[in-house]
Amino acid sequence: MCGIVAYLGHKDAQPILVEGLKRLEYRGYDSAGIALLSSSGFRVHKTTGRMNGLEQSLPVDNCDEILGIGHTRWATHGKPTEANAHPHMDFSGKISIVHNGIIENYSTLKKWLQSKGYEFSSETDSEVVANLIGYFFNTENEFDNTTCQSENKFEWSVQQALSELVGTYGLAIMCSDYPDMLIGAKKGSPLILGVGENEFVIASDASAIVEHTTRAIYLSDNEMVTIKGNNFHTKTIDNIQITKTLKDIEFSLEAIELDTYEHYMQKEIAEQPTAIETCLKGRVDIANTRVVLGGLQDQLRDLARTKRIILTGCGTAWHAGLVGEFLFEQIARIPAEVEYASEFRYRNPIIEDGTIVIAISQSGETADTLAAIEHAKERGATVLGMVNVVGSTIARTTDAGVYLRVGPEIGVASTKAFTAQVAVLTMLAIELGRRRHLSYDLSAELLTGLSQLPDKIASVLKQQEHIKQIAKANIDKENWLFLGRGVNYPVALEGALKLKEISYIHAEGLPAAEMKHGPIALITNNMPAVFIATKSSQYNKVIGNIEEVRARGGRTIVIATEGDENIKQYADHLITVPDVTEQLQPIVTVIPLQMLAYHAAVLRGHDVDKPRNLAKSVTVE
Repeated sequence: MCGIVAYLGHKDAQPILVEGLKRLEYRGYDSAGIALLSSSGFRVHKTTGRMNGLEQSLPVDNCDEILGIGHTRWATHGKPTEANAHPHMDFSGKISIVHNGIIENYSTLKKWLQSKGYEFSSETDSEVVANLIGYFFNTENEFDNTTCQSENKFEWSVQQALSELVGTYGLAIMCSDYPDMLIGAKKGSPLILGVGENEFVIASDASAIVEHTTRAIYLSDNEMVTIKGNNFHTKTIDNIQITKTLKDIEFSLEAIELDTYEHYMQKEIAEQPTAIETCLKGRVDIANTRVVLGGLQDQLRDLARTKRIILTGCGTAWHAGLVGEFLFEQIARIPAEVEYASEFRYRNPIIEDGTIVIAISQSGETADTLAAIEHAKERGATVLGMVNVVGSTIARTTDAGVYLRVGPEIGVASTKAFTAQVAVLTMLAIELGRRRHLSYDLSAELLTGLSQLPDKIASVLKQQEHIKQIAKANIDKENWLFLGRGVNYPVALEGALKLKEISYIHAEGLPAAEMKHGPIALITNNMPAVFIATKSSQYNKVIGNIEEVRARGGRTIVIATEGDENIKQYADHLITVPDVTEQLQPIVTVIPLQMLAYHAAVLRGHDVDKPRNLAKSVTVE
């Protein structure tokens, strides 16, 4: 869960690395560092804390190195200290690496290297990689005697070291004996090579590349790239040459700029009308009462005949899956269940013939979800992906899938990706239902309702100031409840997650009916309880749950349908959303909860885009 960037070209590397790390800082921000290499050797700078601290520590003159690597860290092994910050050097001082991932057998390798006289200066698993490469590089004769030579000893040493590693890695590596060469390698952690005019950028994701080039190569597991001068070649780590295809990066530099917004989360909440419109465009065919999902067209017949769907994801994606479970069962009448990707492969799941697994991830790089995909495929399931990032590992690993098409999401707390995930699941449920039993009238009603959602979301966003005042009135309370029923229960979970992620207020999401089976004991005087009480099949039941909280002194914040006069008597604070069909409600009811969390965090003085202990793309288990 770290960000890495590396540069080899004809420009000063330092400012390029700094700018790249700023764009990657959402992947980790407890320490940062760069290493630059010239014919005179390495120049290394590392600091704890945010990127601005590193930037301020760097010299501004006489920086003429054209090769360098950089890293922004989310700690896994070892506390955030300067010693544990990347880049790491090997014991000889000839090898420098940056690493994203986890080396599972690092302890064994470290003991073995120590027995050979190697010393370590950090607590990290990553330093083992540097020293292991250094061991092979500094060992006499082995390279000359090998029967499967690489083009040079540096590349060979990297290959030998990688063959000993168990775990995941995205790596950028330099060697002082080869000041015109840069190596990248990937297994389980994302790595992209941007190819410009006589310059190359290696990075964890395209946001650090797009300023320099729109052409990129996406490395697959067990692949490496070696760049020398103006050329590069790709091969497997066991030295088999491979040819990779250059692909266009499908977003612009402007898409990842803040523009007039204070925070990326604020921007991404505001972008949701446009994002959902783009997500639906060309897919919702109202004239013919059907949905066109190009990436799934070849699978739709089998999907419509499937007996069971498993949805898997983590965090916000898991919440979207819960909405999907409701939609598949109610609209398509297909049994569905939702699994935490982090638990899926460890509990010996039952996967029968005809089971469809849908993996949901914004980044397309979530390590737990990738592991679930591999487990499902081993057991014979057809696995579909639902991701936002084009060319991501999940997009390339699954049998087929759908892109969200909402543009880059930089804020750690996911917003527009969630609404798009729900929109795609809704489209798929409608199309499967149409192919099975769903009436023409209901299909048409749902598709028309979907097409109207961008305008409905825009109307909710106009309540910004009102929601800010509600947040202001309640941010002194350290415990909140979020409650909903039916398709809005997952929205309650998502609202609670957003609040605790960025404001650090303890919040718990529950099915409203479950409150009295234990959690009602938590209700204290003026404790905020957020209810989703829109007009639905369970509206009266939710009113009863609100009454239970009010009877015990709780303070009610109610999300209700516009024009509902009855609900006002039950709400201490009222937020209204447009009237939409029950199955489509999550896409509008979640919007005020996103805004509520955002304003609570800002008012409490927290960094909304970089909440403590969190990173955007969870690429380690």
